[in-house]
Amino acid sequence: MTSWAARFRLRQYVKASLWIVPLLGLVLGVALAEAAASVDGASWLPTTWDYSASTATSVLSSVVGSMIALLGFVVTIGVLVIQQATGTLSPRYMRLWYRDRLQKAVLGTFTGTFAFAYTLLRSIETDSVPNLGVTMAGVAVSVSLLLLLIYLNRFTHNLRPVAIADLVGRSGERVVARVSAQVRSAAAPGGTPPAATGSVTRIRTERGGVIQALNAPRLVSLAAGHDCVFVLAASVGDFVPPGGTVVEVRGAASPPDPRRVTDLLALGAERTIEQDPAFALRILVDIAIRALSPAVNDPTTAVQVLNHIEAFLHAVGHVGTRGHYELADDRGRPRLVLAGRPWENYLELAVTEIREYGATSVQVCRRLRALLEGLLAGLPDECAPAVHAQLRLLDDAVEREFADDLRRAEARTADSQGIGGRLTREAAPGAPRPGEPGL
Repeated sequence: MTSWAARFRLRQYVKASLWIVPLLGLVLGVALAEAAASVDGASWLPTTWDYSASTATSVLSSVVGSMIALLGFVVTIGVLVIQQATGTLSPRYMRLWYRDRLQKAVLGTFTGTFAFAYTLLRSIETDSVPNLGVTMAGVAVSVSLLLLLIYLNRFTHNLRPVAIADLVGRSGERVVARVSAQVRSAAAPGGTPPAATGSVTRIRTERGGVIQALNAPRLVSLAAGHDCVFVLAASVGDFVPPGGTVVEVRGAASPPDPRRVTDLLALGAERTIEQDPAFALRILVDIAIRALSPAVNDPTTAVQVLNHIEAFLHAVGHVGTRGHYELADDRGRPRLVLAGRPWENYLELAVTEIREYGATSVQVCRRLRALLEGLLAGLPDECAPAVHAQLRLLDDAVEREFADDLRRAEARTADSQGIGGRLTREAAPGAPRPGEPGL
């Protein structure tokens, strides 16, 4: 029987595959062509759908040629997208781009129309023409052209860094909400990890890789069946080397089969966003620091991406992430301890690299300050210490990079647009921030 981890990897492969939907289109096109040819000569067809053999052959031949040309055109666009994404955006974004349903629908429609027209060609004879099929081929071409226009419109507008940042940010926010709801629904009562009583058995992975996802309900059920506690040694998104420990089994008189445990952990070559919202934040930061690189030198794009990073951080801050999570069985006993990602880690990931690469840009420094002060004003008090620490680091960076007093004062002023937006007061060196108690 196929394991859960293998099925998860298969689903990931299917989602990222660009050939499965076109293959289904080919099969469906052939099946529809056979069905259309079988009703040739039906009395209920209107006489306006009658075609001569030469006309039908010409029409279907043109459809076959045009679909091949359009397929080549879409593939060319795909190659250009890959070049742009890896050069000016983030290679990590490609994992999301491969899953675009519109692109797969376009490829599937084109291959299906090609197979439909090509299959009909062999059924044309001097005294027998598939009139319904020829008309259907014309309709399929019209649908294909409409999808092509929608495809071009979408990628013309959505390949801009800011549009991609919006897409990735919203995806990450949805994952944060979903994962948080799942964890809270199975959370164990209390707030401390279970004690490490009894024996401890370490389960190791043979193949190694990045932990892409885990089946928490099944792990809880398996731990309950053996009356033990599973403690994950790494969190989703971490890389585990071959032979590395993935789970510690605590307190089991008879530990479960290691393969049954590892079959509930999906490891792969790279991170996915399904259970790893920090991966979305990683992509956003990648786009921003690419814009700040000397080769691109576009701080305005970095500032615009910071808008979506701020929205993501607000979502994480309101959810309330922790350093670890305990999931309980039906009787309320802790059975699974997961390594979480606390708020401080999200904030550090969001601003550290952008601050380091953009420290010489007045625009970036001002937008970062506005972001941090906005977090202070909009998030619960428990988030404030980490934000204050990042504000102090930003002050140090401005002090280090700007020797001129006037430029330093400009860089220390919060501006939600970087430059040209609504200003707040200049931050005096050492002065308490909004929400920070005075000394």
